[in-house]
Amino acid sequence: MGLTMSFGQLVMDNEIIAMTRKVLEGIPVNDNTLAVDVIKNVGARGHFLGEEHTYHNMRKLSEPKLIDRRMRQFWKERGSKDLGVTCDEKAREILANHRPDPLPEQVHRELLKIIKNREDELGINDFS
Repeated sequence: MGLTMSFGQLVMDNEIIAMTRKVLEGIPVNDNTLAVDVIKNVGARGHFLGEEHTYHNMRKLSEPKLIDRRMRQFWKERGSKDLGVTCDEKAREILANHRPDPLPEQVHRELLKIIKNREDELGINDFS
């Protein structure tokens, strides 16, 4: 029954789930993340983008691998691929190159048994 799914959609879902998990971890609050010294140095009217602390810490809270956050002009210069195309390409790459470790034989047999039982219930292999 899994023949009607989109592998690109699975890749996109994986990206969204990873981002959601990161949010659910919460935001760490400590001397480094509060950056009190940086705030004092920059002052009320300064900006933080040029600070070394910002550079080293800004991506820790969100690190999407497929969502493109570049400015539009840079995105266009690099081909203007939308997220659907990017995810489809990543799915094809995974299917072509990923070689998972084999399942233990007992687990493999048990999964085949579960699949066979379900196919029998649905009459999938009953062509008589």
